Amino acid sequence: MAVAAAAATGATRSQLSKGRTSRRPTVARVRVAVRLRPFVEEANSTSESSCVRGLDGCSLEIANGRNSQETLKYQFDAFYGETSTQQDIYVGFVHPILRHLMNGQNASVLAYGPTGAGKTYTMLGSPEQPGIIPRALKDLLQLTWEEGAEGRPWAFAVSMSYLEIYQEKVLDLLAPASGDLVIREDRWGNILIPGLTQKPIASFTDFEQHFLPASRNRTVGATRLNQRSSRSHAVLLVKVEQRERIAPFRQREGKLYLIDLAGSEDNRRTGNQGLRLKESGAINASLFVLGKVVDALNQGLPRVPYRDSKLTRLLQDSLGGSAHSVLIANIAPERRFYLDTVTSLNFASRSKEVINRPFTHKSFQPPVKLAQKELMDPPEAKRARSQEELEDGTGSPDLPTSCLKLSPLKQLNTLEPAVQERLLNLDRILDSRGSQGTSILSTPRRERTALEKALKEKDSEIQRLKEKYKELEANRLSQRPKELEEEENGSLASPCPFPSQTVPMTKPLNRVVPLQLIQEQTTSQSKTRFLQKESQKRKLRPEPPRGQPEQQAEGLRTTLAMLQVPPDLLAESRRRILGLLNTGSAKELRRLQRIGEKKAQLIVGWRELHGPFAEVEDLGRVEGISEKQVATFLKANILSFVAECFTALPRKDS
Repeated sequence: MAVAAAAATGATRSQLSKGRTSRRPTVARVRVAVRLRPFVEEANSTSESSCVRGLDGCSLEIANGRNSQETLKYQFDAFYGETSTQQDIYVGFVHPILRHLMNGQNASVLAYGPTGAGKTYTMLGSPEQPGIIPRALKDLLQLTWEEGAEGRPWAFAVSMSYLEIYQEKVLDLLAPASGDLVIREDRWGNILIPGLTQKPIASFTDFEQHFLPASRNRTVGATRLNQRSSRSHAVLLVKVEQRERIAPFRQREGKLYLIDLAGSEDNRRTGNQGLRLKESGAINASLFVLGKVVDALNQGLPRVPYRDSKLTRLLQDSLGGSAHSVLIANIAPERRFYLDTVTSLNFASRSKEVINRPFTHKSFQPPVKLAQKELMDPPEAKRARSQEELEDGTGSPDLPTSCLKLSPLKQLNTLEPAVQERLLNLDRILDSRGSQGTSILSTPRRERTALEKALKEKDSEIQRLKEKYKELEANRLSQRPKELEEEENGSLASPCPFPSQTVPMTKPLNRVVPLQLIQEQTTSQSKTRFLQKESQKRKLRPEPPRGQPEQQAEGLRTTLAMLQVPPDLLAESRRRILGLLNTGSAKELRRLQRIGEKKAQLIVGWRELHGPFAEVEDLGRVEGISEKQVATFLKANILSFVAECFTALPRKDS
């Protein structure tokens, strides 16, 4: 019952994951394919029927162990039956992810399944039927050769590392004597293994020279179910580094993980003892942690147990990380492997729900250094080195002029004085000999002279403008105290500076003056000073009047009448306010009194929807601005504009 329930749960989850993927198209789900190996009959066993049957290219069914009349159905991204070939699996499921490496993204291929299900054959194959690893490397090297050809913007460098995880020890298959290696994580979350051998490969022949001897170093052993059973998890890491040949010299790096997992084993059938039993325990423990990682990712748990096993630590980028991952679950059709087959199908169904978030691993750095040039092809490294030496000014001046490709706009003062003098001397020698080729600086002498002259003129013009600005600023600062003094003197001599009025001068103290006249003069003087001071600061914020809008408008008219403001000034103030409301930007509107960021945005939005304002009072139709706020705004801004007009009026001599 437990097996049937687990299978039903896996089948249900696989259907849910398909819908979930369609709702989140921006992320990459782990794609899962199932491969059914051909039926194998043992010599001393009776005829046995198959318990798995494919329905179409994406689904299959397996017999229910508890009820022979029922079957359990599963659906995956692809299903490959007994007659499928290595070419079918590679072209249909693995080859599409290689293109992501050209964009600086990671990719992973995992082979999962019980012991004897054909995982190693799927990954390595045979000389007649190569597996995923040789096919992927051949196509990847071909892609890098085409994309990195001469004249293309990117230069490629491919390298490989090969390791195995044997009894929770990370062993370098390219250098078996290196011993157990540690797994580290950098500050960006990338998993790396210090001391792991990395071999550059430029062709498939280079790959075979390194890979074939390393494959023989992998730990294998004979069991009752498999004569060459893999006793370790093997990981082939292929790194594709890209460097832009021109500025800004961007760099991208993509990694391809090709993982051949060891199969889970039932020691009652394999007959493992001693060392084989210990190996089997380590394999089953790491696969158990792998299942816990998948369950934690699907459930969204705060802690994913990557660190509980060396295998899951290495697969941190493949499951829930930034890689485009595909999982190939290998199963056996025989009924004696029924429990292993159901367990593998349930794991594959849960893996379908794992979500990865791929991104491009890129950086912006100067041209590659010597350590990176060694990974490039010798001709490419030589060209890059010579170009870098010329740009740094350390190259030999006796090289042909075709090798010196300096920018026509590059200034001579950016070079070292000795290099600059040598280039100019050599340029003069070539000109004196009547050389018809390109000059050393790649710019004709007349054009270079014109550029230098134009540059000097620009510099002198900029310097002249700076001096003029400083002079104007000094004059403005020196005249400002005089203006303030004149305004104060004018305000004392003329309390209300209207040209049409004649205001009597302040009387001496020894003369008898009516108390009412003194109060009127004092009041008019304080009002004038207040208007002048607030107009200079541009921060006039009067106390918002209380009462109804009609009362506020009446209060505004009373205030203006007290100040004896001419009607033409009132009309001019309203016209200026209306013009700002209809044509001003949000920044200009914020300069008005009582208008902040929010109200400015409301005014601009209302104006775009309904057109310009006909009157200033139409501002009250804007949602979020009340009539009371409109009256307060109008009073404050009219007073401000009137004060500005008063300040600008010419004064009569006393």
